[in-house]
Amino acid sequence: MELCDNKKAFDFIDILPRSEKPRRQGLVMMLDKGLGLHLAEDMAAAAQYIDSVKLGWATPRLFNEAFIQEKVRLYRDHGIMVGNGGTLLEIAFQQGKVEQFLAYCRKLGLELIEVSNGVVPINPGEKTGIIRKACSMGFSVISEIGKKEPAEDRRLSLPDRVTEAKRDLDAGAQYVIIEAREGGRNLGVYDESGGLKEDMARYLAEEIGIENIMFEAPAKSQQAELILLFGRDVNLGNIRPEDVTSLETLRRGIRGDTFGKIPHKDRPWPLP
Repeated sequence: MELCDNKKAFDFIDILPRSEKPRRQGLVMMLDKGLGLHLAEDMAAAAQYIDSVKLGWATPRLFNEAFIQEKVRLYRDHGIMVGNGGTLLEIAFQQGKVEQFLAYCRKLGLELIEVSNGVVPINPGEKTGIIRKACSMGFSVISEIGKKEPAEDRRLSLPDRVTEAKRDLDAGAQYVIIEAREGGRNLGVYDESGGLKEDMARYLAEEIGIENIMFEAPAKSQQAELILLFGRDVNLGNIRPEDVTSLETLRRGIRGDTFGKIPHKDRPWPLP
């Protein structure tokens, strides 16, 4: 049998469909914690399942700028948007260098700007101003809601989170990220063990609009819970590089955690 380069393996096996890139829903933001070029190139094999890459925290500050620029180009050549980690922008804000930061992001080829206030206090007016400035420069903007310190994050009420999210969306942010850090425990919609606070997640989705939210979900169990709760097209961030393809199997219902559990009106075969 002659094999083809232009079709998926085992294509006689029915799986749930997914929208093709560029897409508005079912987004995946991969977390790059300092990958080298060879590993970044390896990830390009899964580019169809990665919508954007976050250069985590302030990691780009530790590398040669030519290296960062080359990595950004590599991702972009495969149709993947690249953005900053929110912490780096917060540090730039604290040092009074936001405009310089945004201009330099453009020089590096970044297309996506994450605006957060999880570490550095940035008041609502200042955050709105940064979002509007980044939008005016042609960047796509994602706002992050929540604090990185659990005790401080718990002081944010649900109405507080909704108010901030709606304000950021009105300022031009395309999505809001619900903070969970890379650990996914004891922050935002996750409890101390990393379990999903379903009532909280539902409330935020109803008040903000599930189409406007990206949940950080670094753990497989969190990814599966959110897919089963909101459907295969829920937006998920802080995905580890090694988990990108396995996440897609969860969305398509071809992994035990979601197999036969995701409703779909056009399903061509019966549920087990």
